[in-house]
Amino acid sequence: MRVIGLMSGTSYDAVDAAAADLTLEEDTLLLTPLGMVSEPYSEDLRTALAAALPPTPTTMADVCMLDTRIGQAFAAVATRADRELCDGRADLVVSHGQTVYHWVEQGRVHGTLQIGSPSWIAEATGRPVVSDLRTRDVAAGGQGAPLVSIVDVMWLRGRPGVPVALNLGGIANLTVAGAEGDPVAFDTGPANALVDAAVHALADGRPAYDRDGELAARGTVDTALLNRLLDEPYYAKPPPKTTGKELFHWPYLQAALTGREHLPVEDVVATVTHLTARTVADAVHAAGASEVIASGGGTLNPTLMSMLRTELRGVPLLTSDDLGMPSAGKEAYAFAVLGYLTAHGLAGTVPGCTGARRPSVLGSITPGGRGLRLPEPASTTPLRLRMVAV
Repeated sequence: MRVIGLMSGTSYDAVDAAAADLTLEEDTLLLTPLGMVSEPYSEDLRTALAAALPPTPTTMADVCMLDTRIGQAFAAVATRADRELCDGRADLVVSHGQTVYHWVEQGRVHGTLQIGSPSWIAEATGRPVVSDLRTRDVAAGGQGAPLVSIVDVMWLRGRPGVPVALNLGGIANLTVAGAEGDPVAFDTGPANALVDAAVHALADGRPAYDRDGELAARGTVDTALLNRLLDEPYYAKPPPKTTGKELFHWPYLQAALTGREHLPVEDVVATVTHLTARTVADAVHAAGASEVIASGGGTLNPTLMSMLRTELRGVPLLTSDDLGMPSAGKEAYAFAVLGYLTAHGLAGTVPGCTGARRPSVLGSITPGGRGLRLPEPASTTPLRLRMVAV
C-alpha cells in the first residue's frame, strides 16, 4: 500500500510529505521509503497563522480562513508527492494538519485542534484522506501526544538496552522503548520553540530561526536566566504529559527575562538552546537510556546537538538516519504508518505512552474521488517496523 504522510510541526514553517510503500508480513510492517518533498508556507500564510496562535486572541473568521488555506497548502504538497514519489498511484493520504491549540488544564488534556481541512486534499488528489488523528486518543483519556510513540516502539523493538527515540521539533518529545517494562512517551519541553521565539523577537532582520546554531555558538549561557527557566513546574511532572506553544512562547520567555533585558540576543539564544539540551538530557537520564536516536529539525542545529552530547554524559547520541529512517521526514513517515493502521482497522496508540484508557483506531476518513474503498481489516497486529533499503 502506497501511503503519503503529511506533517507540519509546531514550528509551522513548512508542510512535509513522505511517501512509503507499506507491507505487512506476519507481525512485521515493512516500510520502503519512496522519498520526501517539502514546501514552505507562504510568508503571508505563516504570518497569519502566527498572529492567530496563543496567547494572541483570534476570531472564528480567522480560524475558518486558516483551516481553508492550510488545507489547500497540504493539498498542493500531497498532489506533488503523489506525482513525483508515487507515479500518481498513491492509495492513501494521511494528514496531521496544523496544531493550533492543545487544551491542557491541571495536567489533563481536554481537547486538541489541528486545522487544514482534509476535503481540499481529497478533492485535489482523488485519494482517501485520514485526518484528525489526535482527538480519538484524547477522547479515550489520553494526552493525544506523542502519537509517533507507537511507531517508535515498533521500530526500536529488539534493540538492546533501553533505546530512546527523540524528536526535536518546536517541542521535544521522546519515547522510551526498552525491552523491559512498558514503553513510555512524553514531551520533555521546548526544543526549538523558545529559540525561534527569541530570534524572531530580538534578532531584527534575521531568519525566524537560529540557522546552523550560529547565534547560540557566539553566545554565553546566562546562569541566572537558565535557572529561572528550569524552575518551570512542567519539568517535574510525571509522564505521560504533553505541552506546546500554548506555554512556551515569546511572552513566557519575555517574563523570564525580567531584570535580564540587557542580555545580548546571542546570550539569550545560547541560554534557551542549553535549556533544551538540559531538559532533554534530564529526561533521558531519568529513563535509564542506553542510547538516544534523534530526529527532527533540531538535529540540523550543530550547537544544540553539541550541547546535548555534553549533557548526555556519555549516552550515545545517534540520528534516525543512522538506522535507515530519514531524520527530516521521520514524523511524516510515522503518520503514514498511523494512517495505514487506521485504514486496516488497527489501533494506533500505546496506552502507556499517551495515558489513554485503551488503544484506539485513530482519525476520520474523507473519501477520495472514487468513493471509499478500504482494504480488508488486518488479521494480525504488527509488533515490529522494519525499514527496507531502496
